[in-house]
Order: sequence, then C-alpha cells, then structure tokens
Amino acid sequence: MSIIKDISLRHRGQRKIDWVYDSMGVLNELEHSLECAQPFQGKTIAMSIHMEAKTARLALLLKTLGATVYATGCNTLSTQDDVAAALASSGVEVFAIHGASSKEYAEHLRKVLDPHPDLFIDDGGDLFNTYCNLRKDEKWPIIGGCEETTTGITRLKQYEKHGPLPFPMINVNDADCKHLYDNVYGTGQSTIDAIMHTTNNTIASKTVVVAGYGFCGRGIAKRMRGMGARVIITEINPIKAIEAKLEGYEVMTMLEAAPLGDFFITATGCKDVITNDHFLLMKSGATLCNSGHFDVEINLKDLAALSSDIFPRRHNITGYRIAASGRVINILAEGKLVNLAAGNGHPAEIMDTSFAIQTLGLLYLLDHAGKLEPKLHSVPASIDEMVANL
Repeated sequence: MSIIKDISLRHRGQRKIDWVYDSMGVLNELEHSLECAQPFQGKTIAMSIHMEAKTARLALLLKTLGATVYATGCNTLSTQDDVAAALASSGVEVFAIHGASSKEYAEHLRKVLDPHPDLFIDDGGDLFNTYCNLRKDEKWPIIGGCEETTTGITRLKQYEKHGPLPFPMINVNDADCKHLYDNVYGTGQSTIDAIMHTTNNTIASKTVVVAGYGFCGRGIAKRMRGMGARVIITEINPIKAIEAKLEGYEVMTMLEAAPLGDFFITATGCKDVITNDHFLLMKSGATLCNSGHFDVEINLKDLAALSSDIFPRRHNITGYRIAASGRVINILAEGKLVNLAAGNGHPAEIMDTSFAIQTLGLLYLLDHAGKLEPKLHSVPASIDEMVANL
C-alpha cells in the first residue's frame, strides 16, 4: 500500500509526466524496442531517487518492461506530491511525501526493501546503506544495483575500502552519457533556474562564488558566466583549480572569496565547505545555496549560533541575522539540493540519457546475474555508445 500525501493530486502530477514524455526520446525508443520482450518480467525493482516527473517516467518504463516497481524519494524536499500520487495511480508502489521527517524518510526506504527486490536504483546511497544496516537474518540475495550520483559513488568507494560490496553495483554517475551531460548541463541549467526563480534577482553584474570545480561546479560556473556574472571558483584540488584558472575564472580560497560574493553555490559533495569564519566575512544580503546531494556543505548550525534572528523572507528563502553586525545572510531551500528542493530539477532531455543508462545498466546486471564480482563496476562502453547513438 503506497504512502503518499494526497491521491487527489494525481491529475496534476499526470500532466507533468505527460509533458516530459515528449522530451525523453531515448526512453521512448527503449520502450518501443523492449516492451514485447518484457525483460524484467517476474523481477522486483526498488528505486530511491528524486520523486518528480522525469524519474516517474523511468519508473513507468521499468513497469512497462515487466517489473514490479517500488519507489521512494532520496531527498524529502525534492518530492513532488502530485507526481507521487500520479505514479501510485499507475500501479507503482510509492512511499514519498514532501517534507517527510527523518524518521518517515527512513521508514520509506525500508518500505521499498520490504518486498525483497531483485534489483535497485539508488541516488546518493541511502537505499544501499539501509540494506547494509539490516540485521544479517533479514538480508536476501540481490542481483545488483545502479548508483546515479557522485555522492553515492563516493560512499560506495568508502565501503569498498573495508571489503567487498554485498552485491555488484553499476557506477552510472561516471558513464560519459551521464556526467558529461547530466552533471555539467543539467546541474548548470537547473541550479541557475532555481536561484533565479526563487530569488527573482539579477545574475548579471553579481559576483558568484562556486565551491568545487568538478563536472557539476564547472556546469554552474559556465551558466553563471553566460548570464553575465563575475565568477570566482574555490577548489582544493590543485589540478582542477588550474583547469578553472585556464578557463578564465578567478580562483581563490573561500576565506578570500567570502567578503566578495553576492551568491555562493556549493557543489563539492564535502562537509563544512562554508562555516563560521566565512559567515562573519560575508556582506549583508549574500545568498547561499547548495547543489550537492546532502545538506552538509553549508554549516547551518554555525550560522544559527551566530544569529540573533532566523526568519522567513520568501518561499524557500530563510534569513539569518548575524548578531555581531546585523548583516543578513539568505539561505535557499534550507541548504538542501537547490535545483530540486527549490526548482524543477534537470531538463527532461538531460535526464533521458541518464535514465537510459540506468535502464540498460539494470539489464546488464540481469544478463550477467551471478557472474559479476560484488564490487563497483563501470558502465560498459557499448551501453554509453548505444545511448549516444539513440
């Protein structure tokens, strides 16, 4: 039995899903070519991904190809209740509510594992982690899973340092048709869209500080520069820092950038990128947001401790008044993933290629069941090339 906010929202959610169908031609082609074969017939697939229209399209594709699908969100603020309702009405078991508590979120993750899925799709590593935390007598054999994002891959690599994974996992994030498009162009467009929509402020003439020059950071920087901003990069990896410099960006430490920025965007996947020392240097009206998966990059506990007043300013904007100076620092979407918590997420055409990799990755796991080592596997080049050709 699905756990959603309100089934009556399904019609609005269905319109969102119908809209993205037209822009997801690769998934449509996979559906056309594979539906008769029913490759997932008899298999149960669990999904922990952002509960919005593009991911609903993926869930419905897997169902059309024969799977029984259980889906939950991977970030409580990115869940769209109307899409969850539409998906639940379409025969997918859905456990997702916008703004769910930490306890509810953990319960939703457990719910999609209750039917003992054969395969799963993860975004950020929480579903994998939930499985690993089950008692030994509660576990069951899993054919394998696919991980969507940089944060999840980082967590899997940390797990591998202590021994083999419990089952093979496909590194979807590092596939060319994922990170070269999704991370760069998807994150770049969706982040700037969320900031502009939420703040209604001008980007041109502003100084934008982008923390991190990985694929996501460079996508954000490129889009911000294209909108007329002065862009400063902070990057602790010297190789990436040189890349940013050669691309024409100013490169400095966060302490040096803190007094200069109008907008600060974190995209590192690391903890405590902006902390107490930085907040004290920022100008009044500085606006901060995070494009990393988890809300740990901006230390809001430090900011709250410095503040005499915390107050709502606009939908998805919270003001923090620094007690010592009276300056106000603005935080978007509670420091959570801004492009989904305060925006519409990546464009449909971008997610089309990423989700095609996911689908073909699951088929690869199924075709090689029992033959793959329990470790992190790269996406085969043939899958990348197939998706690019499609």
